[in-house]
Amino acid sequence: MSTDTAAGSGPADTEEMTVREAIRLAMREELEQDDDVFVVGEDVGEFGGVFEVTSGLVDDFGEDRIRDTPISEAGFMGAAVGAAATGTRPVVEIMFADFLGVCAEQIINQMAKNRYMFGGKTEMPVTVRTTEGGGMGAASQHSGTLHTWFAHFPGVMAVAPGSPASAKGLLKTAIRSDDPVFVFENKMMYEQTGEVPLDENFTIPLGEASVEREGEDVTVVATQRMVGESLELAEELAGETSVEVIDLQSLYPLDTDTLVESVNKTGRLVVADESPLSYGTHAEVASRVMENAFYSLDAPIQRVGVADVHIPFSPALEDEVLPHGDDVKAAIDRIV
Repeated sequence: MSTDTAAGSGPADTEEMTVREAIRLAMREELEQDDDVFVVGEDVGEFGGVFEVTSGLVDDFGEDRIRDTPISEAGFMGAAVGAAATGTRPVVEIMFADFLGVCAEQIINQMAKNRYMFGGKTEMPVTVRTTEGGGMGAASQHSGTLHTWFAHFPGVMAVAPGSPASAKGLLKTAIRSDDPVFVFENKMMYEQTGEVPLDENFTIPLGEASVEREGEDVTVVATQRMVGESLELAEELAGETSVEVIDLQSLYPLDTDTLVESVNKTGRLVVADESPLSYGTHAEVASRVMENAFYSLDAPIQRVGVADVHIPFSPALEDEVLPHGDDVKAAIDRIV
């Protein structure tokens, strides 16, 4: 993790806050620094967002910059693409990642391809914030993890923060980017707390993973809430197995160098990501390591994720489907 600070400034002060507060702070700072930034989405204004992430912003910045929309994801995503192409920086909130399918045309054929089709002469500074993942009994249409889809499309970037600090730093980088960036927030992490730099210039570059805990025996590459669960597991296993935990942070671009350096040291890899196992983030991380660190591997790469099924409504079945720390431990046991 890196911090960009103003010239001559010392280490940034930090404050403990939740992921929700860190995201809100990032938006507030960018709204204050750049009049071209505005927020758009369903219930983002007076209601403060379905997860209260935008709470209070409309009071300070007004309805012109914190804009409620009709229930038409296709409509306001298309409007954001047009707004970005004409010089502003929209931050779009899609209530649940599952709803991104409604605006696939605007994303895949317009947002992602605009700069390419105009020979790089246009900019497309759209930030799309959305929440994903299971764990709250919201049933299949509100519980999917879709970030692999958007990491796959040329022309857009995708990040998935695993801590309050990365939530702030990655979102600020996304808003400042001249390319489209999707920020995937795990809905079960909003109350997770951690130290967050208060420096308004704190950012985390796209394409940079963070080594959250160093280890010698096995590397666990994790995303979102699986970062915290993997860190807790690593603490439990200390003295028995030395676990290195990496927060992937950026899905595309992907930090291959950090992954390879870690596996060259540990010789073993577990990839923990709350998405379907087939053709996903797990496979991409495994492929990068196989291509660049094959002769360092002492055991087969292990994947921990969601089976290729929808997320059930039943709490017991949902818990069975979702990955947890004990699944990571089982993967480690298989190869250590």
